[in-house]
Formats: sequence, C-alpha cells, structure tokens
Amino acid sequence: MQTKKLIFKNSTGDRAYIYKDSIVVDFGVCRNGISTSDLNGGYSSDFKSVFNHYLSQENINFLENHSVYEYLLKHCGVLEIDYKYTTGLLTSAKMENACVVTKYYKNLEVSVITTAGVRVNASRAGDPASYYEENAKFHFDVGTINSIILTNVSLEPGTLGIGLMTATEAKAVALNNLRIPSQFSNGFATGTGTDGVAIFSNIGSDNVLSNAGKHSKLGELIANCVIESVTEAIKRQVWITNKSQCNVLARLTRYKLDINEFYDNLDEDKENFIKSLQISARKQNNVALTSSILNLIDEVENGLINKKTAYNLAKNILNNDCEDYYILKILNFWIDKFLS
Repeated sequence: MQTKKLIFKNSTGDRAYIYKDSIVVDFGVCRNGISTSDLNGGYSSDFKSVFNHYLSQENINFLENHSVYEYLLKHCGVLEIDYKYTTGLLTSAKMENACVVTKYYKNLEVSVITTAGVRVNASRAGDPASYYEENAKFHFDVGTINSIILTNVSLEPGTLGIGLMTATEAKAVALNNLRIPSQFSNGFATGTGTDGVAIFSNIGSDNVLSNAGKHSKLGELIANCVIESVTEAIKRQVWITNKSQCNVLARLTRYKLDINEFYDNLDEDKENFIKSLQISARKQNNVALTSSILNLIDEVENGLINKKTAYNLAKNILNNDCEDYYILKILNFWIDKFLS
C-alpha cells in the first residue's frame, strides 16, 4: 500500500503530502478560496483540501473519452477525499519536482506550492491559439505551471481575486527572469497554455486584509513566493536555470529558424564549426552581444524602431564588438534573416 509522504506543514495546521501521483493539502482551518479548476472552480467558502495531480499517459488516454470534471471526480475517490469540499489541478510535471516556498512578515504568512514544466507548452499571452473550443473538447499539452497559494489571513472574494492576479503577474516575472521562450511565437513566455492556480485564505482569522495587490505587503509576499517557487520548480522539472540560459544558442532559439539552413551553407567543416560554436556560445561577452542583437530584433517586431535603423546598428555592434569568428558568423546570419 502506498504511504503518504509529508512534504509541508504550516502554522495554521495545513499538511501537504505526496500520495498516488498527487500533492494533497489537507487544511487545518476553514478556508475560502478561488480555483481555476473544473472541480469546484471559482469562489467557494468551504474548502477542506486541494490537490495537484500528475497525469500519466494512461490518464491522458482516459481523458480522451471523458471530461476533466469526470476525471477529477474519479481521482477524489482514489485520494479518499470529499469532492464537494476540494478542488484539483492537473499537470504532466512530477510531484517530486514540486517546490514549496514560505515567507513571513510580522503576522503575515504565505506559502506557495508549485510544479512547473515549460519546454513544450510555454506561450505568451496573445500568441496564436492551439485550438478552437466549441463543444467543450479537451485539449492538453505537456507542460503546465500549477501553484497552490495559502495565506494565514482572512480575505474577501475580491481580495482573493487581486491576489490571484498578483500571482499570475509574478509567474510571468519568473519566466521573464529566465528568458523562457514562447513555443508559439518569437516572444518571451508569460506562462503555458494549461496553467492552473488556487489561492486560499483563513476565513476564521481575525486579521482581515483588504488588498493583495503589488503595493501591499501581502501582495509582495505572494509574488516573491510565486517567483521563487516557479523558478525552482522549473529547474527541478526541466533543468532550465540562469546558468543554462546564459548561452548564445539558448537565446537564439526564441526566434524560430531552421538552423540547418545556416549549417548547410557553411563553406567549412560543419562538425568542427558546431564544436567550436558550442564553446563560444557559453562565453559571457558573446551572450551579452547576442542579447543586444535580439533586443534590436524585438524592437522592430514590436514596432518601436524601424528595420533599417536596427539593421545598421546591429551590424555596427557586431563588427566593432564581436571578436569571436563563430558568433560573428551565426549572428550575421540572424541579422540578415530578421532585419534585412
């Protein structure tokens, strides 16, 4: 029989444990909250638990013929929790890669439990859609950022909504800090197409707060917990870190281009060039140079400067500041493709 592995407990008596491919949080106090789940989604004032569940391929196959609601309902039975008083999130990230962050300020306490995958499904708000829904057809991609947010204070529904908005913005900050590329455009990702969040307050607390936005201390704690937990969860799940992103080739992947087109036109040995490029790509000055060139391309994409100005400046930067043959070669190719 599978045992419950305790991973977290807080001052309000909440206990989180890993059990049957899920992280389940049993609440130690009466909680109200807002969830994006298909199961008891929206606002409720009588939550007793919340869970985040890993979807295996077998379970994804089950979902092809069943609704998300039906699946979550079924899984409540597996977890032996009352479906009427819980809500659940789904992901293809492993529960063992979750990150829990707690922060305090005077009498405030905020905890966030996050799982994150961004390699396949990372996207930017406003990117071209992946599907069109008309009859509640389910669409699931590998890669989801789910966060469960717990506070020790009492929040009204509107304040919970503000807290959810703060958390969503903070997730975008974490992705931008890592320069996570969208898989559907040339922009930086602001999330994935299947993200979920659930935020809860202690409805029995005498400390009733009226704001969870960016100017409030509560909002600051929520945001910093989300930023830290999302950053670490991404590291654990898909091994993307500040260090791994400090690489010319990692930066260039954001602007989608068939790299074979570049390699096929080389007038030198391809294997030796690639080996040398991989070494050059990790040098700090080359990463900084690449970032400058890509920023000019971004400026043109967003209509902030004209293409001719960006092209001339990019060529000038490259010719004056780039001393690495391999980086010079590949960045000239990028400039000609996107700015000429």
